[in-house]
Amino acid sequence: MSVDLRTRIDGPRNTVGAETFFSELPARLDAHHADVGPGLTWLSPRPLAIDTPDGCWTLIATGDRVEVHEGADDGAAHVRLAPGQLDDLVDDQQTFMAWFSSGRLDQPAGRLEDLLDWWVVLRAVLDDRPIYTPGSVAFRHRDGSPLDLGTTFRPDDDPAAMQEFLEEAGFLHIAGLFTEAEMAEVSADMDNAAPTYDPDDGRSWWARTADGTNRLVRMQGFDRHSSVTAQLLDDRRYRALGDIPGDGHVFGEKRSDNRIEALVKPIGVVEGISDVPWHKDCSLGRHSYECCGMTVGISVTGADAKSGQLRVIAGSHRALVWPAFVRRNADLPAIDLPTTTGDITVHLSCTTHMAQPPLESERRVMYTGFSLPVRDRAAAGAARARLREVRESAPVTVSQLPGHTPA
Repeated sequence: MSVDLRTRIDGPRNTVGAETFFSELPARLDAHHADVGPGLTWLSPRPLAIDTPDGCWTLIATGDRVEVHEGADDGAAHVRLAPGQLDDLVDDQQTFMAWFSSGRLDQPAGRLEDLLDWWVVLRAVLDDRPIYTPGSVAFRHRDGSPLDLGTTFRPDDDPAAMQEFLEEAGFLHIAGLFTEAEMAEVSADMDNAAPTYDPDDGRSWWARTADGTNRLVRMQGFDRHSSVTAQLLDDRRYRALGDIPGDGHVFGEKRSDNRIEALVKPIGVVEGISDVPWHKDCSLGRHSYECCGMTVGISVTGADAKSGQLRVIAGSHRALVWPAFVRRNADLPAIDLPTTTGDITVHLSCTTHMAQPPLESERRVMYTGFSLPVRDRAAAGAARARLREVRESAPVTVSQLPGHTPA
């Protein structure tokens, strides 16, 4: 198995013709009925009117089928797409969540959840992926025995066991990778580096707490301020993490100016980004170009339910679900990841996760990670073929879609 889920590579992009896209959508939905039908019945999405510069079309789910017709139905959820947004949606460059997060989502009617439901349906067709339904994701060892999702590994445990767990669950907890003394040095360097950041520097995040204090919560490029952190990033203990999936993950390829970020999790944040709710790292787009990368959290201090621990939705990297938030009635288990000083957590870029707001004590953590290696078109096509075989799905037709750069 592999955690390389990429099915697209960057290249010249075509313009999506809205009229052609929506007129052909019913046939494409029918062609992917095995992937779409069961999930559509479970989602039972509200009708959605998609307004584009070239016209408006309404999507209506009836049981396990979708009807598409021109015009906006009364009572339907409604989203207006600006020029280029349909191209980006089809091409997996951006999502409804991306526009919501940036303030560019124009939704005159309905709720964000309505868009997320239909996003799942569209991605099933565009990416040849089955929609998640309760009970469709199991957790088993390769010999078929149940996987214990509460497993904590030690640094000297079998890498093959870690690989198997990461592939199935989408996360890892490795205890004691670094020492308390090393983390004490990192924490001191965080204090020393803090005065070199300011709210307008473009390399830090700030948040306001209930007492009115403006707090520094994220320092980018932290290894430039901490020699011990720079050494840890070159240490074999850290670099070996990238070898666990067996997919050639590399460190620093996309982070030359921001290889690692140091975070402080204050109590009582009322404004600004500190503790992000449930989301995937690919929630803004480009899942099919980049997933799965690996995000590594280094516990400078320990964390639990009262001090801002990480939580993950096990198996969500293997499920076509909302890119952010967790839909009611989903049965994928939420796993708490309490850590002690020097522990690390790993989660894949399309594993749904969140950080609990601290209640009694602040948390300090560093985040860094590994990305998949750049590949050429031939390698991308071979990977796509492997995914098709594993999924045992019908032949892919998305290469014919407007705006799609085939792998």
